[in-house]
Amino acid sequence: MLARLMFAVVDFAARKGLAPAGTDQAAKERARRTGIRGETYAYWYLRRHGYVLVARNYRSPGIKGEIDMVGYDGEVLAFVEVKTRVAAEKDSARIQARPEDAVNREKRRNLTRMARQFLRARRIESANCRFDVMAIETRTGARPQVRLHKGAFTATS
Repeated sequence: MLARLMFAVVDFAARKGLAPAGTDQAAKERARRTGIRGETYAYWYLRRHGYVLVARNYRSPGIKGEIDMVGYDGEVLAFVEVKTRVAAEKDSARIQARPEDAVNREKRRNLTRMARQFLRARRIESANCRFDVMAIETRTGARPQVRLHKGAFTATS
């Protein structure tokens, strides 16, 4: 019930997009804020769709990167990578890659390492798990478009 209510609030707040308003900020700062807003939106979206989240922004010393979210989707432990992008305006001639395309081989390798460390640290190496990618595209003045790819890739060595 709480997840439904909170997602409704977050979804309402995102009705005009997740990107911060204004153009006076540096591009890197705008991207960081968009990412934070996207992860918050993703958190409540996943909760609303039945995920029981057990970790956010998991990091391990000595391993590059982080896992955005870890949670149970039923009996399966899902490691979720969230990618948020501000979509180009329809009039724009620029061609943008989809957010999920940013999860390349190197990113998948780092996520796999982090997931193994997460499982070792909690002594649940035998857990049934998968890697999900959540792509969020936001456009100024419009609700975000969400694509959740369950089992987007398998663990690599």
